[in-house]
Amino acid sequence: MIESYTIGELARRAEVPTSTVRYYETAGLLRPAGRTASNYRFYGEESVQRLRFIRTAQAAGFTLQDITSLLELGDGTAAPCREVQVLIEARLNDVAKQLEDLQHVQEVFHASLHICRQAEAVLLGSAILGAVAAGDQPSVLDAMSAMSQPGQTITPATGQIAQFHDAKHTIFHRMYADLLAYRTLL
Repeated sequence: MIESYTIGELARRAEVPTSTVRYYETAGLLRPAGRTASNYRFYGEESVQRLRFIRTAQAAGFTLQDITSLLELGDGTAAPCREVQVLIEARLNDVAKQLEDLQHVQEVFHASLHICRQAEAVLLGSAILGAVAAGDQPSVLDAMSAMSQPGQTITPATGQIAQFHDAKHTIFHRMYADLLAYRTLL
């Protein structure tokens, strides 16, 4: 026996809202297998597979127009293989550009993280040296040891905290400006 689904059942099987099924019908991407005696649309397993293909192709970045061409090729109704190759090549170029953009974002994040860690280390070092200089700790090793004890902290001087906050602010603005400048080049 051939499986048949109502629009709601089809939507659940393909994990999409029923409005998506209706939209794809209106766009000509999906057709019901037929109608019941009470004039309800019904769909077969092929509709489930077609709907999943449409969603997957969209997730891969193909436009609905591209997907129509790909489906027509599968249906044997159009799009010579050369046209499909052009679609795929264009999509590959888009993906390559997205990867390049993501690589740049990753580089900016790595650089910002490195700068932030350096600023934090400088603040920590300043706090330790400040504690020794103020006589709160007899040596750098004692200050470091005190910091490793639960509940023990060495508080940096107010000026050092302000410098640290200024450094964080500068890092954020540098990262933001770098990402924004890169984006405007696209």
